Amino acid sequence: MISIKRNALGAVVVAGFLGLAGCSGMSAQDKSTAIGAGVGGLAGSALTGGSALGTVGGAAVGGVIGHEVNKPKR
Repeated sequence: MISIKRNALGAVVVAGFLGLAGCSGMSAQDKSTAIGAGVGGLAGSALTGGSALGTVGGAAVGGVIGHEVNKPKR
């Protein structure tokens, strides 16, 4: 049982590093959009008790907010 938890933790860490490596070429606005979507998805899931619709809705709203917050100055 401990080895399953250890393997799962290792997989999460590797996925996190790969995800961060994929963000290296993103603009600041793209990063803000991705962070907003992640935070929105977590908040939507927490507020709706883990509902898939709440998670997707929260991610969509968070992504839009993150995109709008970090718009380039004209």
